[in-house]
Amino acid sequence: MVQPDEEEVWRVFADVVSRLAGCGLGVVIISPLGEKIKLALRIDSRVTNNEAVLAGVRAAREVGVSRIILYSDSQLITNHIKGVYEAKDDRMLKYLHLIKAQSEVFVDCSIEQILWEENSEADVLAKMAASLSEANSRELLHVS
Repeated sequence: MVQPDEEEVWRVFADVVSRLAGCGLGVVIISPLGEKIKLALRIDSRVTNNEAVLAGVRAAREVGVSRIILYSDSQLITNHIKGVYEAKDDRMLKYLHLIKAQSEVFVDCSIEQILWEENSEADVLAKMAASLSEANSRELLHVS
């Protein structure tokens, strides 16, 4: 992996899958050269696309990039962050503030809504993480 250049824009795709036994979060960070960093997180409680975008922002910060474009298939989340929609719900407002605060470290940070099909790699990671949660839950039920 190359060292991030301050002028180059990295792309960050984020998605979430919710299941009864747990949820999965998927993040794909793509360097300007096409190198990929993939992150799959298993979460035992309900999560939303807010958490996926926040995880993408935090992961990009850890990599040390300066400029990112976030991609999400959630119209609601992308329009909250862009300021097109007003976040009225307390939980949505909390996540909006967290995402904006975490994004302040970047020289440039924007978000774009994409089609679900264009977010398939992050979706696959989220599904994989969610299915791990289901498998673990089934194992725990058999042991009890």
